[in-house]
Amino acid sequence: MSAGSVTARARVLPRGAATVAVGASLGLAAMFMLVAVVAAVGGASLDAGGGGGADGSDEGASALALREIPPVYLRLYQAAAARYDLDWAIVAGIGRVECDHGRDPDPSCTHEGVTNSAGAGGPMQFLASTWATYGVDGDGDGRIDRWNPADAIYSAAHYLRASGAPGNYRAAIYAYNHASWYVAQVESWAAKYRGPPIPTTVSEGGESGEGGGLEGADTRLAGETATPVRFIAGERAVLAPGDGHVALIPAGAPAIVQAMVVAGNELQELPYGPDGHPDPRGATEEDCSSTLNYVLYRSGVRPISEIVADNPLAQDYVDWGAPGPGRWVTIYATTSPTDHVFVVIAGLRLDTSHDGTDVGPNRDEDGPRWRILDHIPTWAHWSVRHPPGL
Repeated sequence: MSAGSVTARARVLPRGAATVAVGASLGLAAMFMLVAVVAAVGGASLDAGGGGGADGSDEGASALALREIPPVYLRLYQAAAARYDLDWAIVAGIGRVECDHGRDPDPSCTHEGVTNSAGAGGPMQFLASTWATYGVDGDGDGRIDRWNPADAIYSAAHYLRASGAPGNYRAAIYAYNHASWYVAQVESWAAKYRGPPIPTTVSEGGESGEGGGLEGADTRLAGETATPVRFIAGERAVLAPGDGHVALIPAGAPAIVQAMVVAGNELQELPYGPDGHPDPRGATEEDCSSTLNYVLYRSGVRPISEIVADNPLAQDYVDWGAPGPGRWVTIYATTSPTDHVFVVIAGLRLDTSHDGTDVGPNRDEDGPRWRILDHIPTWAHWSVRHPPGL
């Protein structure tokens, strides 16, 4: 994927490509075809980091890992990685993206025999065909069950090893799910999970203090955009006090979601208009669909080549992506009574429609603005979708 030209107001580097083809593996994005793959995906190097002890000790786990990963899962990630001589944090990153360490409410993650629309099941979301080749008995009970956490995690490590890890982690992760955005997310979580613990400093109001940083914050974003980059603890974006045009970036969200918030901040001064079609980059105005196109492009969820070629409009998002609300990002699209689309990113609504739908500081402004999400607008029947994996 080519990032294209970078304008003065648009410098969030893409993290990956969105449209995917899941081959021998899994994931929520199996309905898409692969259009482009980023040769070098953003994120920490995968060459560093130990595998942890085979006894499941927490050596090498960051404070975030110790706080977020259930102890049973943490021990399994480390023990499985030790067996296959891998970086345990990579295995944990996959477990986080797939089923949130067994906590995702999707029945396919935890309910024996239940699969998602792609046919994947269990906490590491294996397809039956892949499981038949790479499934192993992780807990020694004589059964090989993809819904059993021990079996699933050991099998994931087995599959990574067979796919090129530790020699080439990116290739192995990509084999697990044929999507560059997926590689980026796994790498991002792995970097956050590795020890030693990262010191966290928070100033009054929850923002990052001078010279410090919130754990999980992708601080590189500050050098990739001309807009303010300010982080806040937790997983929800909020408007900066006194400035409705700046969203504080949740340090606990995936790096790709943090980049989406920055992309939304970049659009806040633009008026409403069609200039963002077919290419939203450097446009002097954006309408509802070009606003979404820009955010998806800038965060790496959709390649710019695809956006320019397809020129997706509001009505095109009625069936785009995966059905239902996402954990981090939800897209609302409608064709009746008029075509419209908006997106909710980490709890904040980015929308060009404001009359009667916004109680926030931007309620009297047109164009792409952060809107307070006190309710979903009731003037239309919405198709609710989300980018795969988000």
